[in-house]
Amino acid sequence: MAIPRSRHRIPPALTAAAAAGAAVLGLCAPAASADIGYEPGAPGLGDPYFPDLGNGGYDVRHYYLKTAYDPGTDELTGTTTITANATQNLSRFNLDLYGMTVRWVHVNGRDASFDRTGERELEITPPKGLRRSSRFTVTVRYDGVPRPLGGPIIFDLPYGFLPTRDGATVMGEPNGASTWFPANDHPRDKALFTLETTVPQGLKAIGNGHLVRQWTAHGKDTFLWREDRPMATYLVTNSIGRFNVSTTTTRTGVPQLDAVDPEVASDPNALKTPALTTRVTDELTGYLGAYPFTSTGSIVENNFVPPLNLDNALETQTRPTYQSPPVEKGVAHELSHQWFGDSVSVRTWKDTWLNEGYAKWVEWYWAEKHGGQSAQSAFRDAYDNPPPIQEGRPPFWNIVIADPTRDQMFHRAIYFRGAMTLQALRHKIGDDLFIRLTRTWLAEHEYSTGSTEEYEALAGKVSGQNLEAFFKTWLHTPGKPTTW
Repeated sequence: MAIPRSRHRIPPALTAAAAAGAAVLGLCAPAASADIGYEPGAPGLGDPYFPDLGNGGYDVRHYYLKTAYDPGTDELTGTTTITANATQNLSRFNLDLYGMTVRWVHVNGRDASFDRTGERELEITPPKGLRRSSRFTVTVRYDGVPRPLGGPIIFDLPYGFLPTRDGATVMGEPNGASTWFPANDHPRDKALFTLETTVPQGLKAIGNGHLVRQWTAHGKDTFLWREDRPMATYLVTNSIGRFNVSTTTTRTGVPQLDAVDPEVASDPNALKTPALTTRVTDELTGYLGAYPFTSTGSIVENNFVPPLNLDNALETQTRPTYQSPPVEKGVAHELSHQWFGDSVSVRTWKDTWLNEGYAKWVEWYWAEKHGGQSAQSAFRDAYDNPPPIQEGRPPFWNIVIADPTRDQMFHRAIYFRGAMTLQALRHKIGDDLFIRLTRTWLAEHEYSTGSTEEYEALAGKVSGQNLEAFFKTWLHTPGKPTTW
């Protein structure tokens, strides 16, 4: 979309035809008038770390991802249908798509011309201009072998759509969604998702949200998933493999689905994961407020795909993906991301500490509430003995966590100094005000995004204190703080 929204309201429920992928949801744009000027949408949203990520001129409402994957060849064939609202008079617009071969593009059911520009830009010119505020659909047919991304962002590890020994998994943070489907690939444009995945018979495809239907035809199994709350593109999952699947409901009534790789199904931590997921989902509501989604669960992979982040997991919405059986603090970390990161996402990628700092702090708070080390003691341990840093990375205290640079956005300081900032703030303003601040932050930005500047302003408002010097010390200044 063109500008960030403070709130993304949930559209009415999708029709059955839309969920089944049988109907075109968009409306044809009105005929162009001679006095109307049409202009291209921006090829990026201007994120300071990823200027070309995302696209301007439209706001996606819904993605229908119809894919087929062959683990024998790693070939993925896809047809993605996007329903969007134009936010300007559009002569053309872009989608993000990395590496795949595009066969054809339709806009509102008609052939559209397209071009590949830059590393990941799919530039689409509809047969006629799209009027501002009109709803339209774009359908892209594509295929190929998805190519993972890499580089220093995720510590030189591959990410995106990743092959496994018997299938594939998705680790899309921060910009890996476009390795397997065309998207407005930035958290500022969240949307609803329907995922239809066809795989060789005997494999399973695990997605976000609710399993609506599955069927078998011509020796292949197809799985239809629907996520009914807005989701950022990097949080979409499509884990394919020979999973053991269980379903249950948490004590507070949230439907739960857990999928475990059979090769690790007997691991004690894998056996505990469904019960831990139930417990953590329910108990975090007591700290953070109502669980923001309508399903929960987990995906436990075998540990043969390189880990994405420090905790070997990703908070894929409603169903975190663990690349090895998680311990209790790992489940607390990833499920806390359902609030911090999934419901409330970063406004720009330099705000990553708001996701990872809060998730690390929840680990500490969870231990404190269950008879373990207090969060203040964990703060002191991290302050006195920061975690070791990977060779070649800047020292722990050299990172400015409110603006760490793109290549350091997942540096350990983002996690630990982020959590330390929050614990120091808790100590400064008191428990009651800190919990009120946290819940207010989540409520005001639910299903949308938030920035460091907005968090600082809200903290000052809720606490009634001038926190400018505090945040300058902890978020905006390198070096080890000496006062707080």
